[in-house]
Amino acid sequence: MRSVSYVQRVALEFSGSLFPHAICLGDVDNDTLNELVVGDTSGKLSVYKNDDSRPWLTCSCQGMLTCVGVGDVCNKGKNLVVAVSAEGWFHLCDLTPARTLDASGHHETLMGEEQRPVFKQHIPANTKVMLISDIDGDGCCELVVGYTDRVVRAFRWEDLGEGTEHLTGQLVSLKKWTLEGQVDSLSVTLGPLGVPELMVSQPGCAYAVLLCTWNKDARHSTTSEGTTEGIRETPAARDVVLHQTSGRIHNKNVSTHLIGNIKRGHTAESGGSGLFALCTLDGLYACKEGRNNPCLVYVTFNQKIYVYWEVQLERMESTNLLKLLEAEPEYQGLLQELGLDPDDLPAARTLVHQTLYHPDQPPQCAPASLQDPT
Repeated sequence: MRSVSYVQRVALEFSGSLFPHAICLGDVDNDTLNELVVGDTSGKLSVYKNDDSRPWLTCSCQGMLTCVGVGDVCNKGKNLVVAVSAEGWFHLCDLTPARTLDASGHHETLMGEEQRPVFKQHIPANTKVMLISDIDGDGCCELVVGYTDRVVRAFRWEDLGEGTEHLTGQLVSLKKWTLEGQVDSLSVTLGPLGVPELMVSQPGCAYAVLLCTWNKDARHSTTSEGTTEGIRETPAARDVVLHQTSGRIHNKNVSTHLIGNIKRGHTAESGGSGLFALCTLDGLYACKEGRNNPCLVYVTFNQKIYVYWEVQLERMESTNLLKLLEAEPEYQGLLQELGLDPDDLPAARTLVHQTLYHPDQPPQCAPASLQDPT
């Protein structure tokens, strides 16, 4: 048994309720140091910096924020904060300290705590999870959104004005996938050929690979307001490849979450959670010493956010079953009775494997005299 001491921590002031995916770590001001971004159900976006307990700045958005993220979603070479509400409002916030852009495209200095999004557009509602990443291997980031109705959509930012400093563009829809089960989490990993693969976890320890087969030269029409009706979605054919992992939990009532750049067939299994439940987050955060450090972010039910760093976990060496058996006096004698050479490790390993997992089958390494004559 190992124990973990959560001593080094800072408590952040937070009031309100949040969805499990409305919290993230990222470099929001493009200074190479990560901040903590939290969006609540009232539409308030709070950014925490260093070990300050109060928000560094806040931003007012429209609707109940269900997903927040940080990344170069517009492919401008700088990070922006992305906030999406349950009602389908997509917000972009430019929080670079020197200047930010308001909705009209004018520069404003970050003087106060309250900021405004620099861009807002309506996309399909009922958002649940979000991912900013290059999912088709073209070197540019796309926005992937998972919904509560088993649908996943991919968007790309399209510039409407070349060479301008302020944001002049809109999101265009690339593809829509419909899955068999609920969307629990999104992840991108490199496939066998080194090409990114978009993966979505499915209930019952399963996951699906979503194929990005859109035509990059296709034109998409949008209205001047950027409403949902102006987004023309590319119809998806059979571009969902479902996989069942080797895990033993195949209960459809158990949600499955993909963690990081996973290897195919490996998932993390957990029970389903409510919309306003306790949640945790791990990653890099510049809490102390002016550099990013691994940390654990823990959100409680009593409106507290704790950031833990320098969490030390004692290393535990794995145990080799064969070495433990070799220390037993009767082990070698039993192998000899079966006609096996105690020094033949592959044969001993096969025997132990079949004894543990296939006890009803005769050992393949046993001599013919011990095999079942039938």
